Amino acid sequence: MSAIVVNGRPMPIPAGGRVVDLVNALGHAGKRIAVELNGDIVPRGRHHEIALNAGDRIEIVIAVGGG
Repeated sequence: MSAIVVNGRPMPIPAGGRVVDLVNALGHAGKRIAVELNGDIVPRGRHHEIALNAGDRIEIVIAVGGG
């Protein structure tokens, strides 16, 4: 297993992991989120095709409604 950094915390990832797998594993599937991979925004439509690699830095921001 390799490791990535998610929101500043190290996290192991299995070989062949993709952004969508990470989003699902963190329980964010279906939520309004923004994903940044190594400084670049990953559009939701590309979550299935972007592979994660050892050393990647991911930031996930969750949109919170309120008023």
